Amino acid sequence: MAIKKYKPVTPGQRNKAISSFEEITAKKPYKKLLVPLKSTGGRNNTGQMTVRYRGGGHKRMYRLIDFIRNRDGIKAEVLTIEYDPNRSARIALIQYEDGPKSYIIAPNGLKVGQIVESGAEAAPELGNCLPLSAIPVGTLVHAIELRPGQGAAMARSAGTYAQLAAREGKYAILRLPSGETRMVPAACRATVGTVSNPDHNLESSGKAGRSRWLGRRPHNRGVVMNPHDHPMGGGEGRASGGHPRSRKGLPAKGYKTRNPKATSNKFIIERRKK
Repeated sequence: MAIKKYKPVTPGQRNKAISSFEEITAKKPYKKLLVPLKSTGGRNNTGQMTVRYRGGGHKRMYRLIDFIRNRDGIKAEVLTIEYDPNRSARIALIQYEDGPKSYIIAPNGLKVGQIVESGAEAAPELGNCLPLSAIPVGTLVHAIELRPGQGAAMARSAGTYAQLAAREGKYAILRLPSGETRMVPAACRATVGTVSNPDHNLESSGKAGRSRWLGRRPHNRGVVMNPHDHPMGGGEGRASGGHPRSRKGLPAKGYKTRNPKATSNKFIIERRKK
């Protein structure tokens, strides 16, 4: 999963650095696991723009990913490693012994032909999905449930993972890359390994057009607007705009927006590092 850098033959290629896609083994997705994905352009059901700077972009089909992995005791073979336009990680098409196929988030290092399994009896090996109670302490895991049976909710994007630090009674203690340490019910499932495409953060589009392909429109700063349009707008010349805040006046850069009465507070042992 290397990064491909281009020679500056054109201005758009001068700083271009994208994935080499060398791990991809299939050009077309499995049709039965595709559903149409409608583009909203940042509009809600009444046509009102609720999110700015979105629109356009290439058409996409959504890949149905199996985040629950509840076919216990049935081995599955990895058929392909594929690109997914809806996420930063790679996905893997697997086929179970009894016939059905499904997509899963591909762990880093997963190969075509490899066998993966789920359930408490599965070995804690790359790509296998087990309850946290059955995974050895110190193992790196991803695609973690927060409630038993809910499906993977945490550590799903490219290169992410969490480390199983300890177990206390009904809970497993996970250490996240942000520095946060939190408790998760030990009955929750997680997949062994780290998420694929770890070099995703090293990519550079090289030109504005690639952002447009992804459905991102030009973003302008609040300080260059008029006072009517933004709290930080206005002023003579290049005024800094005062205290950084959102368009609706909510302070940014240090202002705590987390609800102190959030129910998940009791599961967080140590907050992330500042």
